[in-house]
Formats: sequence, structure tokens, C-alpha cells
Amino acid sequence: MNLKPFISFSEYSLAELDEWKNKGGKVAGVYCIYAPNELIRAAGIAPVSLCGKKQAPIKDAERELPASLCPLIKSSYGYAITDSCPFFSFSDIIIAETTCDGKKKMYELMETIKPLHLMQLPHTQNGEAPLRYWMSGLHELEKFLVEYSGIKVTEEALHNEIILQNKIRKELYELMILSADRRSPLTAREMLAVQESKSFSISPETYLKQLQTLRSELHEYLARPELESKKGLRILLTGCPVGKGSEKAITVTEELGAHVVCMENCSGLKGLTLPVEENGDPYEAIARRYLQVPCSCMTPNPGRLESIKELVETFEVDAVMDLTWLGCHTYNAESTSLRNFIEDEMSLPFLHIETDYSESDIEQLRTRIEAFVELAE
Repeated sequence: MNLKPFISFSEYSLAELDEWKNKGGKVAGVYCIYAPNELIRAAGIAPVSLCGKKQAPIKDAERELPASLCPLIKSSYGYAITDSCPFFSFSDIIIAETTCDGKKKMYELMETIKPLHLMQLPHTQNGEAPLRYWMSGLHELEKFLVEYSGIKVTEEALHNEIILQNKIRKELYELMILSADRRSPLTAREMLAVQESKSFSISPETYLKQLQTLRSELHEYLARPELESKKGLRILLTGCPVGKGSEKAITVTEELGAHVVCMENCSGLKGLTLPVEENGDPYEAIARRYLQVPCSCMTPNPGRLESIKELVETFEVDAVMDLTWLGCHTYNAESTSLRNFIEDEMSLPFLHIETDYSESDIEQLRTRIEAFVELAE
């Protein structure tokens, strides 16, 4: 199975970006899955993820930001002020969102570096008022996008992007299910690369074909009669987004013989089962879909529990690990209700880990995860 396009996504994406920019294409840096890819691409702009997931730039960020902020915010801002991320350098504009107070204030500083549009996200999904407010915000985003691309957004273009992004979500979700087969040779870190590369693909059509090829190869591999089922605890990882550079908990878990078979977070499966309605008003369809994303910034947030329950059943999960970053108050606070749901209603073992991007606590994590795996097996 050829995983190189996914594992080496930075190399491939930078080459695509260079070609795209040479043709006069515009690039939008985004930090959140609330940013509507369909609308961005319909305006002729390529979105790329700028969410910081490494420790290195944090020291530079702490010259201006409080050390108590979560590592994701500090890493993101550190990359911006040092111009050490090629994806940030390629970005013509920044699309930001009001998911937490720390990011909002970080964006106030960042808008002095590059043109930035801040999407004002409702913090509840209940009722029609938040939907109308969010739809109004999407039209404001559209004006910002068109100003920089010079390309008018048409309903036809929106409709085509909706269909394409729905196909990608469906294909990626089905691939994740297949990769979680007890005989699958793919690891959680390999599948993390597959999922993460979605946010760096300049050509969604190419990414879709790569997913289809990988799923076909994996399906063919699993058809071998001599394959044996892998032993070990099957874990669902939820909480804050992880990625290349911040996957230490996944690495330790795999080294201990357990398997992270699915990830319910922003860099994983969150929102993949939420398609955009392909009939009717495309603006309202996009608004409804993105407003349903079950992030901890929403109050209340029952969609997250419903999603986790569905994933537990679909992926035959034995235990749940909740990974949150230090300073991420919404996900850390929500961990209490999540624990109650997992242990009391689903009768599954639950472990909450609160950490940052540094490697100073790896052995402590190893001790806790090892004890959790032994007790849960």
C-alpha cells in the first residue's frame, strides 16, 4: 500500500502550492474545521491548515502571549511571527474563528501580519437565530474572499464543491472503518497522516483519488485468507486535535501494544459523518452542516456524546482516551461530563490525559497509559 502521498503530505503540498501560486492562485490559511471549504474553494481560493502542532515555535510566541495559553495557540502564533511555516508564508489571507477566547486575542495580534477575516461563530446550536447569524457571517466571509480572489461565487460552483467535499468525507470515513479492521496492517500514526493531509491538499480531486486507491489496496489486502486478527485494546481517542509533532500519546499507546482505532477530534473523524445537503439553498446547507460540528465551544454540546457513541459501536471500541491540552478550558471542563457518559452509560474504561507539546512528561504518560491498558484489557 502506497502511503507516501499522505505521510509526505508536506512535501507534496508545498510543490502543489508553488505551482498554484505561480499560476496566480490565492491561498487562505485556516485554523479550524468551522472554516467552510466549499465556500473558500468556490471563490477560487485554496485553503491550507495553519494549526500549530509542534513545540519549537512556542518559545517565540511566549514573548507576546501568556505562557498559560494552550500549546496549539502558542505554536500557531509562534509560526506566524517567525515566518517559519512555509504554509503561512504561502497564505495570502487568514480565515479565523471565535472558538475560544485565547484564539480570539491571538488573532487580534495576527491581523497585523496578514489580512485576516474573523468568523463570528455562534456558541450554541439551538434554535434558528444562531443559524441565521451564522449564515450572515458566511456572506461576510464570501465578500472577503471575493475581494482577494476576484472570482464571483456562483451557486453552481458552490453546488459542485459541496458534492466533491461530501465525496471526500464519505470516502475518508469508509477508509477509516476499513483501516480499523482487526487484520489491518495500518497504524494509528499512519492513518493520522492520511486524515491530516486532507487539510493540506491543494487539489481535492487528487486527494479523493488517493483515498480511493488506498481503500482499494487495503480492501484487496484484507481479502487474504491467511491474515490473523491483531490482539490488543481498541481505543477511541477524543479531545483536542493532534498531528505531526504532537502525537506522543498515540505513539506511547501503540508502543504498549494497544491500538487507537479511531480519533474523534478536529484532526480526525469529527464532522465526517455530517454531509452538506446537496439540494436547496447551498448557503443554508453549508451553514447548517458546519453549525452542527460538535466542538466543546458549543453550549450545550450533546452532539459530541452522540458522535462518540456511534464511533464506539462502529469501530468496536474497548476503551476511551480523552486527550486535552493544558489551557484548553472548554475541552478540559467537558471531560467531566464525558467521563460520566463513557463510564456510567457506556460502561467503558475512561482515561483523561492533560498535557502539552513538550516531551518532558512522556515517561509519566507511559506509566498512566500502561496502567490504563492493563486494567482495561
